[in-house]
Amino acid sequence: MKPLPTPGILVAFEGIDGAGKTTQVGLVSSHLMDEELAVVTSKEPTNGVWGSKLRESAQTGRLDPKQELELFLLDRRSHVDTLINPALKRGEIVLLDRYYFSTAAYQGIHGGASPAEILRLNEEFAPEPDLLVILDLPAELGIERIGGRGDQANLFEQVADLSRCREIFRGFKEAKPYVMFLDATEDPNRLARRIANQILRIIPQRIADAPNLTIPEKLAAIQSALGSSNVIQDV
Repeated sequence: MKPLPTPGILVAFEGIDGAGKTTQVGLVSSHLMDEELAVVTSKEPTNGVWGSKLRESAQTGRLDPKQELELFLLDRRSHVDTLINPALKRGEIVLLDRYYFSTAAYQGIHGGASPAEILRLNEEFAPEPDLLVILDLPAELGIERIGGRGDQANLFEQVADLSRCREIFRGFKEAKPYVMFLDATEDPNRLARRIANQILRIIPQRIADAPNLTIPEKLAAIQSALGSSNVIQDV
């Protein structure tokens, strides 16, 4: 697989539970690897010590809002330091199943801090994504999908809360310039092709902006990264 000759590309997949984030990370990763690009996938909360505490609390009882937010920040700092930043430095495309926008949505409705303050706290140390994919879905349909896959909604996944979280996610459309807002009721394979193509469109600009490459080197790097086509067919 080919890493980029520049810092990599960070893509965050966001939306309420049931929106299809995990499905899209898997499908988009496959498309990009078919193009022989170096891809890393990860998720939040992580399986580390802080993330495990958060996952446990989702089943056994929500923590105090400030304590919960603190654990998310600790988990994310570790994630950024040990996986995200090293992969980006290697020129890899990093696909995240949730990132700090989920913290702003889910913890922002429970009084630990406002969504805007949570974004600020995270952006002091966590790199902003090059592409933020928001999969929009009504809360009732999200709960239905959770049940349909054989799971039981946890304490983060109640209809009223998901509706409020959905509105926060929708607000990111205006707040951030790198948002790709998609209807999560559409065909998953078609959505994945659209997302993969959007990522491929970022690559030439990333290489063109590289200060350490000459123009011939940039042209060669773009050709190497994308080959003869930079479009994944939408059929």
